Amino acid sequence: MPEAPAWRFEKIIKPMFDIPAPHRVLASGRLLTCRGDEVIHNGFIEIKDGKIESLGPMSDLDEDAAEVIDCGGKTIMPGLINSHAHLAWDGVHDLARQSLDDPPEISAYKCAGNMLKSLRAGITLVRDLGMNRSNFFAKQAVEQGIFPGPRLLIVGEAIIQTGGHTFWCCREASGPDEMRRAVRDQVKGGADLIKIMGSHDTIEFTDEELHAVIDETHRMGLTITAHATFDSVIRRVAEFGVDVIEHGGDMSDETIQVLLDKDIPIVTTFAPLVMQAQADVARQYDIPEWKIAERQAAVAGRKRFNGLVKAAEAGVTIAFGTDAGSPVVGHDVVAPELKFMVELGVKRDNYDALRSATIVAAEINKLGDSLGSLEVGKAADIIVIDGDPLADLDALERIKAVYVAGKSMLGAG
Repeated sequence: MPEAPAWRFEKIIKPMFDIPAPHRVLASGRLLTCRGDEVIHNGFIEIKDGKIESLGPMSDLDEDAAEVIDCGGKTIMPGLINSHAHLAWDGVHDLARQSLDDPPEISAYKCAGNMLKSLRAGITLVRDLGMNRSNFFAKQAVEQGIFPGPRLLIVGEAIIQTGGHTFWCCREASGPDEMRRAVRDQVKGGADLIKIMGSHDTIEFTDEELHAVIDETHRMGLTITAHATFDSVIRRVAEFGVDVIEHGGDMSDETIQVLLDKDIPIVTTFAPLVMQAQADVARQYDIPEWKIAERQAAVAGRKRFNGLVKAAEAGVTIAFGTDAGSPVVGHDVVAPELKFMVELGVKRDNYDALRSATIVAAEINKLGDSLGSLEVGKAADIIVIDGDPLADLDALERIKAVYVAGKSMLGAG
């Protein structure tokens, strides 16, 4: 593995937010383990030393085990993982202008606020796909106990060709040597993975550049994900060796087969379209009428999403991501994305959608052994919901408790 970022060598005397993780039991709830379609009715989950100690039906609970918290009528499930978010974007202000104009201090405040909003929405891990370098410092703040937040996987700055897609907020590079340097700079800062912008309206990167950025990432032992939104670019980056596709789009059968052969998942991001299609909401964010109409036509017509539906039906892995921070998409927008996945048919039902934000997301991020499902020995990243999301995904709007490694995070900030 590459050298750790400099901040990891700092001596921490005591965290500023030293949140306890006591031995406790969440009892009498509906447990969605996210192991297949498993539901444990009237179940319990025991948390000890930040991990899941035991779980099962209430009849198996040792009454003297620990403090017992009554979760009657509520649902207990793994914390949610948003695999496509941008903490330094707020979903409110103009995207390009906030990228160009926000000073580092404001980006830091936005990251902090959006981490709290994520926690309140039941998101216990955010995969931040970049805007500027602020995610480096957000991760440091969380891991050193400077600020309470969800777990973070970060890319640092997304890497683009000079003048490429969203050049105003990414790391530009030209030529294979600069591509390798750009990867190394993100790794030096503490990146957990690398992101490239493989396209805008046209394909980006020369073959030599694309090979270099992918090869250098893998040489460093990291995964690489690519913004890719139409058939030819999806097939190209997949054939060159990226590990994950962001957004996705129209795809031929040949491209879908490449994804299947290489076991490459797609993180879909429907929330910007879905939210901007809600006229009463979109107008509050100054979305122009022509764009609202365009979004409404896309959401109603569904033709735009045929490739993703075909891919899902063929067996391509689909994971949950919202593109949080994009216009009209706050970091607490969860249910609209999941509901649309089910309506569209990329997920067969509510439980299938919930797994895309739990165990499926954990596995595509190589964390399936420690996160994503309620199993003994896994980290106690757990949420409690007032209601039943299997019956109604809008129940996710009523998060009552959030635990990260057994630490109660609601109200921690």
